[in-house]
Parts: sequence; C-alpha cells; structure tokens
Amino acid sequence: MEAALKRELGTSVLRPTGHSGGGCISQGQSYDTDAGRVYVKSNSKAEARRMFEGEMESLSAILQTQTVKVPKPIKVIDVPGGSTLFVMEHLEMRSLNRHSEKLGTQLADLHLHNQRLGEKLKKAGNTVGKSGGQTDIQFVDRFGFHTVTCCGYLPQVNDWQNDWVTFYARQRIQPQMDMVEKNSGDREARELWAQLQLKIPSLFCDMEIVPALLHGDLWGGNVAEDDSGPIIFDPASFYGHSEYELAIAGMFGGFSNSFYSAYHSKIPKASGFDKRLKLYQLFHYMNHWNHFGSGYRGSSLNIMRNLVK
Repeated sequence: MEAALKRELGTSVLRPTGHSGGGCISQGQSYDTDAGRVYVKSNSKAEARRMFEGEMESLSAILQTQTVKVPKPIKVIDVPGGSTLFVMEHLEMRSLNRHSEKLGTQLADLHLHNQRLGEKLKKAGNTVGKSGGQTDIQFVDRFGFHTVTCCGYLPQVNDWQNDWVTFYARQRIQPQMDMVEKNSGDREARELWAQLQLKIPSLFCDMEIVPALLHGDLWGGNVAEDDSGPIIFDPASFYGHSEYELAIAGMFGGFSNSFYSAYHSKIPKASGFDKRLKLYQLFHYMNHWNHFGSGYRGSSLNIMRNLVK
C-alpha cells in the first residue's frame, strides 16, 4: 500500500504520523510527505472506488463555494490486492465547540450559494460567458448531482430532476424501500409507503425550492473545528432542498441552539417545516435500517404512520 501511495503521490517521504481514525465504513491514517501532511482513507469493499469518487466530487463542489471549510481532496488510488485509498489534505481537527454558531452561518451560506449565483445571473441579464473575476461554478436549476454519491456505503441515485418532490420520492425513499423489500419483504412498510407517496405533495404546497448544494450526511460525527473555524467532512453531496440537511443533524445530537439560531437567521423556517423534517428523517432511518438491520424499522414505520394521518 505504501509503495503505491509513494508512486501515485510522487513523494520520496511517506512517514505515518500516529494520527489515525475511521468510522464504521473506512479506516484512516495520516502521513508526512514531500508536499506536506495528508490523510489517507482506505477501504477494501468492492464499492470503495465509487464511494470515494463520490466523496471526492462532493468535497470539490463544497470547496468551490468558499463557504465552509472542508479537507482538500487529492486523489483516489487503487492498490494491487483490492483496496482503494482516498488521499486528502490532513487537517488538525477537534470536536466542534467554540465554532457552533459560525457553522450555522456558514452552512446557510453553502445552502444559499447556488440561489445567489442565480440571482447574480438574472441581474447580469443572463449574459453568457465570464467576465473577469467570475468563478467557473455554474448555476444549477435542477435537483441531483453529476455523479453517484454514497450515504454510508449505499449509493444514492442522483439523476437530474426538475421537480424536488419527484426527486425525493423516486430517488431517495423508493431505492431504500426496494432494499427493504428485497431483504425482508416488509408488508407494513410497503403499505405505508403506498399511502405516504400520495400525501407527500401536500407537504410542499406553495413552496418554491431553489436547489441548494448539500453536504448530505451532516450529523455530529462529520463536523469538527480548528482554530480558524468549523470543518465539515465525509459528505454525500447533491443539489436538493436545504431543509433536508437538518434532518440527520437533529437525529443523533451534536448541534447546539446557537448553530440552529445562526442558520435560521439566514434561512428562516418555512410553514410546514417540522412535518417535512420528519419526511427527510425517514430517508436516514431507512438508510440505517438497510445498513445496520431492523433496529431502525420501528422509527421508520412510526414516521410513515404519523405522516399519513
């Protein structure tokens, strides 16, 4: 592995630093190289390359907005013998504490970034071509992403759609439901989903949703800080409804009142927010059900029962 890393990074120095980490999906290790310190994630699953490529594209997209700090992605490398590596900038990270409020502000800026691009375009009279100083980020007017991203190790369908309700029902909940069906043939889940599909449009009455670039898996374990401010990592990005981001944030703790206050001072809660939040949490409970087993079945079905009432 280290020989492959040296070759692919073009470095003569590759020294483990003692910084290691990882979650339930991948392992990580930091190294000193000729060009500075890097962090290397490794995974030997068959789908590791797809997962890491999605993460690399997600980090690149967030980085381009210049709104919230992420580790700079460097390279995805296949190692002989079956492992895949993802090399990124090493950041000295500690638990989010002092910079909670700043994260709320910066996350809102990330979510508003595409909308502001659209407004600038309108002001400029939809002029095509770039004037000096413009970035090469394009305004995105649909929901989806240019590549597959993974929430955990399961792939997300990111095919472009014009309509958010269609995107969310077909490309977020339906694939999870298909996996449940395949693994357990859960009849109650199937019946509840048939009812809920008819109800979903009523949760979005009179709403205009501008696609927002999302981190996609923003729970307490994927945020940190350094002296300069907050850091987010392990994204599963796509362009979606900004409210979607707050669903998993509220499921496993990790975010303070100051985070939410700062966020909502820039993006106020719209009417029906709490019900839609439950709808968005349904994806994450089902995703956990498909990753970790039927311990998450009860939470998934409860949400559907409450939403079809």
